[in-house]
Amino acid sequence: MKAFIDDHRVVYGVEPICKVLPIAPSTYYLHAARKANPELRSARAKQDEALSQQIQRVWDENFQNYGARKVWLQLRREGLVVARCTVERLMRSLGLKGVMRGKTIKTTISDADAACSLDRVNRQFSAERPNALWVADFTYVKTWQGFVYVAFVIDVFARYIVGWKVSSSTHTDFVLDALEQALHDRQPRRDGGLIHHSDRGVQYVSIRYSERLAEAGVEASVGSVGDSYDNALAETINGLYKAEVIHRQSWKNREAVELATLTWVDWFNHRRLLGPIGNIPPAEAEALYFQQLSESAKAA
Repeated sequence: MKAFIDDHRVVYGVEPICKVLPIAPSTYYLHAARKANPELRSARAKQDEALSQQIQRVWDENFQNYGARKVWLQLRREGLVVARCTVERLMRSLGLKGVMRGKTIKTTISDADAACSLDRVNRQFSAERPNALWVADFTYVKTWQGFVYVAFVIDVFARYIVGWKVSSSTHTDFVLDALEQALHDRQPRRDGGLIHHSDRGVQYVSIRYSERLAEAGVEASVGSVGDSYDNALAETINGLYKAEVIHRQSWKNREAVELATLTWVDWFNHRRLLGPIGNIPPAEAEALYFQQLSESAKAA
């Protein structure tokens, strides 16, 4: 209504318009005075403006993925005390929303005749330390030049993505490259302290993949047939990746997907807040573990 009066006051005058609209002239004049001199605004309006700028910044810095809860948590991490309902209200006024995960599509092609390792995880996707349990899976991305495929290897302890690869094909080399990155970066112990879990996709139960795990001293685990939860954690990460990166635009080629994935993985590992690990980033969760381990060793 105030905007309508602004647009038509020259032609009709303020008081005649206010007689028709359910608004007092004094209310409009107060609005006009505050618009001309922002210092006349209420303390709440000033606070809302300052907080809205911080909300917009946090939302933009996190790939415009966060909803009100994550924005609120990040503001608290930065030392800004604000009610969650206030963040929700201001995000609505700014038109800001978090991304919504879509429906997953099955990509696993299993080989019923292939020899597989036992399921050593049995849906228990938790670990007491880093490099105790990794899960692996891949998903697909449609580009202007055809489909490309993205593989991830995730450390279950803090959901840290330890290996990834973008490829134009689904051959075994594709998932092997993601595994090699994980092995190189993490240097896991060779004494059987690490389990690698996957579904029964032909890439993961191939002889070459199994031999590489054995060579690295990693114990293989493969999910059961017909179990939609056999690799749930890896599929969850795939779902977040698709919602937060892939479904938000069209993709020209593999190179564009690769660059976007690199950027997202770095953000996911070092800045994204994850509820299952206490609403902190994966890298911070691992750092806290090793800090506590070091303090315990000194105390002993």
